[in-house]
Amino acid sequence: MQNIVNFIKQTFKTNEFIPLHEPRFIGNEKKYLNDCIDSTFVSSVGKYVDTFEKEFAKTVGSKYAIATVNGTAALHISLILANVKTDNEVITQPLTFIATCNAISYIGAKPIFVDVDLDTMGLSPDSLKKFLEQNCEIINNQCVNKTTKRIIKACVPMHTFGHPCRIEEIKNICYQWNITLVEDAAESLGSYYKDKHTGTFGKVGAFSFNGNKIITSGGGGVIITDDEVLAKRAKHITTTAKIPHAYEYVHDEVAYNYRLPNINAALLVAQLEQLEKFLASKRDLAVKYEEFFTSNKINFITEPKNSKSNYWLQAILLDNVKQRDEFLDFTNKNSVMTRPIWKLMNELEMYKNCQKTDLKNAKYLEERVVNIPSSVIL
Repeated sequence: MQNIVNFIKQTFKTNEFIPLHEPRFIGNEKKYLNDCIDSTFVSSVGKYVDTFEKEFAKTVGSKYAIATVNGTAALHISLILANVKTDNEVITQPLTFIATCNAISYIGAKPIFVDVDLDTMGLSPDSLKKFLEQNCEIINNQCVNKTTKRIIKACVPMHTFGHPCRIEEIKNICYQWNITLVEDAAESLGSYYKDKHTGTFGKVGAFSFNGNKIITSGGGGVIITDDEVLAKRAKHITTTAKIPHAYEYVHDEVAYNYRLPNINAALLVAQLEQLEKFLASKRDLAVKYEEFFTSNKINFITEPKNSKSNYWLQAILLDNVKQRDEFLDFTNKNSVMTRPIWKLMNELEMYKNCQKTDLKNAKYLEERVVNIPSSVIL
């Protein structure tokens, strides 16, 4: 394993500690931050919020973008826009970051876990189709779970590490079963499936700009949609449902203080200007990793068929959990930060009783996938 540590340190040109993914601020970040501070509009109103929403929508090819304080908030509101209610059910994948399931739970809905595909690490349309055919029926134009008698309102696939899942097939299955597709695109800015940007296949999509994402404002998120009515509602309920007025405080429903501050948006505008450069660097790193690990008979995870991945977090697939743990222990002790993929959601205490399919692929990946340093190299 020493040769792996040496290669990574040589690639990142340092013998110091190498983090998993750190941000790069190389453009107009300080300029825009200073401008924002000088304007005194550092909270939820300001030109940078408006500019970011407009530029982000243009970047991913959606009609509307609504900025939020973080990606979890974006996903929470996306599910509300999909009309998910308390005691509804939402189909998702067990191999994901906790925010996916937490956003479902905020509403009081119940997750259902279907398996993932081995090549994408994202929700499997085959597993989804099989679950629906075996467990569900359409009653009054709604998908009803025959076991629980609850309505399955939405499906939330997640594009793992920026690798697109088979989202077009998932979309078609959801349409057949009257289930609203909500994309968790938190990790996939700059990723495409069949030349269409992730997040734009569903009724709504949610992205994250946490400090470890490909572009960041320290936090931040965004909802995208092509539906003007949903976009206006998203803007309204993320800003405490305040009715616009010069000075009166009138709110017309219980809502959320989820608006992205202008000072964070200033960072995001500058970061978005560097996106193409960041994506090119990540793809170049993936090429180097693939060549090295292939020569060392270790499986490097590459973009799936029909996809262009942003390679947000680079990953390898080891032979078994023992080899995984040895790799994690050795690399971290030698100042190279590596991490296992997430523990399966259905194995966590709060989600262990959720309905699930056979999750053999998810379990296989959980025991073998490791993330390796993935920062942009410039």
